[in-house]
Amino acid sequence: MSVVGFDLGNESCVVAVARQRGIDVVLNDESKRETPALVCFGDKQRFLGTAGAATSMMNPKNTISQIKRLIGRPFSDPELQQDLKALPFSVTEGPDGFPLINARYLGETKSFTPTQVMGMVFSNMKTIAEKNLNAAVVDCCIGVPIYFTDLQRRAVMDAATIAGLHPLRLMHETTATALAYGIYKTDLPENEQLNVAFIDIGHASMQVCIAGFKKGQLKVLAHSFDRCLGGRDFDEVLFQHFAEKFKTDYKIDVFQNARACLRLRAACEKLKKVLSANPEAPMNIECLMDDKDVRGFIKRDEFEQISAPIFERVKKPLEKALSEAKLTVDDIYAVEVVGSGSRVPAVIKILTEFFGKEPRRTMNASECVSKGCALECAILSPTFKVKEFTVQESFPFSIALTWQGSSQESQNGNVENQQSTIVFPKGNPIPSVKALTFYRTGTFTVDVQYADVSELQAPAKISTYTIGPFQATKGERAKVKVKARLNLHGIVSVESAQLIEEEEVDVPVTKEATKMDTDKAPADVASGNETDVNMQDANVAENGATETGDKPVQMETDTKVEAPKKKVKKANIPVSEVVYGAMLAADVQKAVEKEFEMALQDRVMEETKDKKNAVEAYVYDMRNKLHDKLQEFVTDSDREALIGKLQETEDWLYEDGEDETKGVYVAKLDELKKQGDPIEQRYKEHSERGSAVEQLLGVINAYRQAAASGDSKYEHIDLNEKQKVLNDCSEAENWLREKTQQQESLPKHADPVLLSSDIRRKAEALDRGCRPIMSKPKPAPPKAASPPEAPPSPAPAQEGEPQATTSPDPNANVDSNGNPDEAAAMETEKPE
Repeated sequence: MSVVGFDLGNESCVVAVARQRGIDVVLNDESKRETPALVCFGDKQRFLGTAGAATSMMNPKNTISQIKRLIGRPFSDPELQQDLKALPFSVTEGPDGFPLINARYLGETKSFTPTQVMGMVFSNMKTIAEKNLNAAVVDCCIGVPIYFTDLQRRAVMDAATIAGLHPLRLMHETTATALAYGIYKTDLPENEQLNVAFIDIGHASMQVCIAGFKKGQLKVLAHSFDRCLGGRDFDEVLFQHFAEKFKTDYKIDVFQNARACLRLRAACEKLKKVLSANPEAPMNIECLMDDKDVRGFIKRDEFEQISAPIFERVKKPLEKALSEAKLTVDDIYAVEVVGSGSRVPAVIKILTEFFGKEPRRTMNASECVSKGCALECAILSPTFKVKEFTVQESFPFSIALTWQGSSQESQNGNVENQQSTIVFPKGNPIPSVKALTFYRTGTFTVDVQYADVSELQAPAKISTYTIGPFQATKGERAKVKVKARLNLHGIVSVESAQLIEEEEVDVPVTKEATKMDTDKAPADVASGNETDVNMQDANVAENGATETGDKPVQMETDTKVEAPKKKVKKANIPVSEVVYGAMLAADVQKAVEKEFEMALQDRVMEETKDKKNAVEAYVYDMRNKLHDKLQEFVTDSDREALIGKLQETEDWLYEDGEDETKGVYVAKLDELKKQGDPIEQRYKEHSERGSAVEQLLGVINAYRQAAASGDSKYEHIDLNEKQKVLNDCSEAENWLREKTQQQESLPKHADPVLLSSDIRRKAEALDRGCRPIMSKPKPAPPKAASPPEAPPSPAPAQEGEPQATTSPDPNANVDSNGNPDEAAAMETEKPE
């Protein structure tokens, strides 16, 4: 089973695989470690990854990128609207209030959800991993940002399903970085905790994680983030600066041309990298717009000055992370910086001033997340043995369960009371299960929602669960135990519900037995990491408070000698789920089928290109050969006819045959080969005939010499048989001489009469006939007649000497080759 980690970034993605010797980052088709995270739609197929990047400049409106910013977010999200302004492709609002991406594909405009497009990116990453491993890839671990909401995590899971993947875990990117950092550390303390701050400034966001390390253990202490602070913000500052400058100096407005915008953004990104290592940097772009070449120049000081508002936002996530971890700057042992945006010198300066120590770069800034994900996948996989290392992840949000008040209050005319409790507080371990007890007479609903949406920019309500129908047997309010689960992916759901009823059984029990039964009564209370919270309408448990829920039966054993035994009955209750904004299972299945169709279309087009290239290559190759090594093997008229056919095919390829099906190219290649293959075959026969003749002559000479030899090793072979070998050799030699004379009388452009295959068959036939005769083994020498044995009189054995015994085995005096043992015979004759 393959073990793979995927880091899907905003701009590029990295694939890492676990091998027996460690973790490797795999290369794509262009032998690069990073692959662009984009999809380019064409008139006949899709172009994914590096192929899409090659065509993006020529087809910007159909090149979909930065899909990570679109997935799982409503169209009305202010941050999404801000992102859309910088994107060259069309995004509209769908009927469900979520974005739809519009692109021209197969000659018509089609709409795709962000989840579908992310599934295409995952498909490309899966293909890269499969080519490298030469095996199917299904199980994986995928890195996601800390700030991804429940809906965004579900969308990533759906995208993975569309690509045919089965994620074992969605792992926070900073936690994956911390795992890749800590698992290789051999000097971690056993008792004292080592606190390390991980700061990931990526293309579009900033994430901070403070983790505590002990030997064999990683515990996440705090998370913080800024979703809109990344490397692209510095690019945008430079872009706005130069767009305004070029508008003034060259009278061109790049905002009116999508391709010009893309080229200027790419130039600004390169400029930012140059400024990271140099105090100043120039910019030169040829024919940016309206056939005008533009030039620009900026110093690092000026860049830092126009980027000052961005730098001011860097400290806030740092302060928040320290506060939530309840640590001071002095408690931080080290600061690790990763991410593409962390290379800006001003950012490093701010981090150094804040922590009072120089940030470290001991990890690969672009590959650490994928390596951490691959490590986690190996830990979860049964096929790899990884050293003991525990990851204690924490959840970055608070999740609450809400429900309506009891039906009695509503019957009395009171407004239904909305009740709520926080089930998974911020910092809750992942995974986790909580058990809650409700008292209800019939079907009821429970809402899962965020307790605080101030950081999220997302709707508070996540999902609604309808629990029921069920019926209490006594007509009273029934006890219902509901299990809520926070799984490994950070997705919250109501997992199950049980109806719990107690009934008396008329079996008297003694006081002692009652005591024992009372001890066993709460057996159904959640155990392990489950917390049981008793939820009643009148008085709700405190947030996160743990109660027994199912209280043991109170037995008055002091006054009663016997008491009726209570029996607990449990019955599962149906639970139906509605997740707001998530794809339905049927829609996911349709998307899987659609992805299969598009992948098939891509494969057909790639095969068609290969066949077209094969025709083109044959035309050029055959034309060169006809004037070179094949010149003597074709008549002048045939050569001119074939050259004319090749020229005609070349013209067809670049005109009418520019866009044909795979079958047409295959037929065209076969048509050319009908004329070209006989010529190549004549050349091949001429080249191989010499070695085949030498081989046959070698066989003839070898057997002739052996048969005519007076060597003692051939004395036992009958003279008639030796004569037969000599006759066979002469017959083969005469055949070869006759055929060679016929072949030499023919011109090279004529079809050969002496084929190398015939010569080899003749040599094989001669060998089959002569080998059994000449390799016949010598007959065994006749056995010497041994005199009759007389039983010797046994001499008295000396003390300490073994006494000889006569063996009844008739072959006792015969060696392993069946010959009599002379030593044994001599021993037998000695007493006589």
